[in-house]
Amino acid sequence: MKRFKLSLASQIFIGLILGIIVGGVFYGSETAQNVLQPFGDLFIRLIKMIVVPIVFSSIIVAIAGVGDLKSVGKLGGKSLTYFIGMTMVAIVVGLIAGNVFQPGNGLNMDKLEQSDISSYVETSEEQEGKSIADTFLHIVPTNPIQAMVEGDMLAIIFFAVVLGLGIAAIGEKGKTPLRFFEGIASAMFYVTNLFMKYAPIGVFALIGVTISKYGVESLIPLGKLVLTVYGAMIFFVVVVLGLMAKFIGVNIFNVLKLIKDELILAFSTASSETVLPRIMDKMEKAGSPKHITTFVIPTGYSFNLDGSVLYQAIASLFIAQMFGIDLSIVEQVTLMLILMVTSKGMAGVPGVSFVVLLATFSTIGLPAEGLAFIAGIDRILDMGRTAVNVVGNSLAAIVIAKWEGVFNPPGKVVKEEN
Repeated sequence: MKRFKLSLASQIFIGLILGIIVGGVFYGSETAQNVLQPFGDLFIRLIKMIVVPIVFSSIIVAIAGVGDLKSVGKLGGKSLTYFIGMTMVAIVVGLIAGNVFQPGNGLNMDKLEQSDISSYVETSEEQEGKSIADTFLHIVPTNPIQAMVEGDMLAIIFFAVVLGLGIAAIGEKGKTPLRFFEGIASAMFYVTNLFMKYAPIGVFALIGVTISKYGVESLIPLGKLVLTVYGAMIFFVVVVLGLMAKFIGVNIFNVLKLIKDELILAFSTASSETVLPRIMDKMEKAGSPKHITTFVIPTGYSFNLDGSVLYQAIASLFIAQMFGIDLSIVEQVTLMLILMVTSKGMAGVPGVSFVVLLATFSTIGLPAEGLAFIAGIDRILDMGRTAVNVVGNSLAAIVIAKWEGVFNPPGKVVKEEN
C-alpha cells in the first residue's frame, strides 16, 4: 500500500491556514505572539544563514565556468537593461491603478490608527545623505568579509564575480579552489532542502503572529488600498509579465506552477530571501544555465523589485489623495523618475519600501506622516509585493537566458503550450 505524502506546497498552505485561524482566535494576545514569534524567527534565521554561502559559491562557480570578462559584462548590461525596463513598467502600472481607483479619496483620517515610523525616518535621513555615486561605490567592498557578515548582497556579488574571473584566469591552478566552491554550493543546496522541511512550522508561526497582532479588522478602513494594490499586482503578473513570457515563447502560468511552493512561502513569510536558493535551483533545472541564474536572480533581488515599486507608486498617490494634494502629470512623471533611482539606490536597506517612500516624499513635497496611517497594514501588503518580486526575478532568469540564446528547457517545463 502506497503511503500518503503531502507535498511541501500543501504543507506550507496548511501551515498558512492554521496560522490565520490561530492568529484570529488569539487576536490581541501578546502571550500568543511571544510564543509563536521565536518559531517564525528561527525559520528566517536558518534561511538567512545559508543565503550568503550559496550566492557567493554559486556565482564563483558560474563565472569561473564562463571565464570571460567580456561575456560577464555583456550579461550584466542585458540584465540591468531588462531590470530598468520592467521597473519603469511596474511604476506606470502602479500610477495608472492609483489614478483610476483613487484609494485615498474620501478617507476619514480620524478613523485610522497611526503607527510609529520613527525608525524608518532615521534610516531615510541616513540614506538621503548619499549620492548616486556613493551608492555605486558601495557596490565595491573594501572588506569582502564585512560585506558577507552584513549580508550586503551587491557587494558580495561583485566580489564573487571578481574572484570567479580570477580563478578562471589562472587555469590549472584554479581547479582546486573551483572544486572547493562547487562542494560548498552543493552542500548548501542540500542544507536548504533540509531546512525547508521546517518551512510549514515557520509559516504557521509568522502568519499567526501577523493576524494576532493586526487582525482582519485593521484591513477594513484601508480595504480600498489593499484591493487596489493586490489588483494591480495580479494585473502586472498575469498581463505584463504574461505578455513578456509570451514574447519569449513561454507560458507565465507554467512558470507560476513551477514555483508555486516558493510563492506560497514568500507570500507567507513576506521574505524573498527564504526562497532565493530554491528559485535559483528551479530556474536552472527549467533551462536557464547556472551562470545566468546565479547572476541574474541575486542581482534582481536588489535591482528588479517589481512588486515593491508598483506598491510605492500606489502608496504615493494614496497619501496625496488622502491629504487632498493633487499631483499633476509632470509631478507624477517626476515621482516615477525618483522612484526609479531611489528604489535602486536603497536596495537591501531594512524596511526598504518605507525608506524609499520617505525619500521620495521629501523630494516631491508629500507629508511623510501619511505613512504612519498605512504602517499598520504594511505586513499584509508586503506579503503580496514579495511574491510579485519572486515571480519577476524568476521570469528574468528565463528572459536573459533567451536573450543570450542559451535557454534549454527539459521537455516542456515552461514552454508555451501548443
